[in-house]
Amino acid sequence: MSETTEMTEQTAAERPAPRLKERYRSEIRDALKSEFGYANVMQIPGVTKVVVNMGVGEAARDSKLIDGAIRDLTTITGQKPRVNRAKKSIAQFKLREGMPIGANVTLRGDRMWEFLDRLVSVALPRIRDFRGLSPKQFDGKGNYTFGLTEQSMFHEIDQDKIDRVRGMDITVVTTAETDDEGRALLRALGFPFKEN
Repeated sequence: MSETTEMTEQTAAERPAPRLKERYRSEIRDALKSEFGYANVMQIPGVTKVVVNMGVGEAARDSKLIDGAIRDLTTITGQKPRVNRAKKSIAQFKLREGMPIGANVTLRGDRMWEFLDRLVSVALPRIRDFRGLSPKQFDGKGNYTFGLTEQSMFHEIDQDKIDRVRGMDITVVTTAETDDEGRALLRALGFPFKEN
């Protein structure tokens, strides 16, 4: 085994687990088990992945815009995004097949937990006139999707370097079977849902 491989394995083992992941393991799993009366610990819902998508439709006319979206997503998530390309040409939108029209990142593992922690504790409270997330945006299987109108709420983004305001869609994929289980999981993780 090479010396660099040993060093990366060693640092990964020494790195502390994300704060939200520890809270999920110590408190939230037990609370969900007692709330829903699961017989098996494998039935307890958890977060599988988080997908952050940024559509840049204007990139069809100005190809430099996609670079800004890639830079912003990389800064926010700490992972290089995948460029989404047009599947077919649409003349009305001046779109050709293969043109870049967006970027997305799929976060799993510790990066996912750290992103969720920053999202819930730092980014969402910084939104102006924020009254909470809609509790009705679940897909029927416990997965939750919501949109953010601007990227400036993340403190990693330098306000002076923003060339234009970009929104993004965030999908939290869970192992929950129903929307109620997914809602209970995300509420326990700190997602601020509106009270109906």
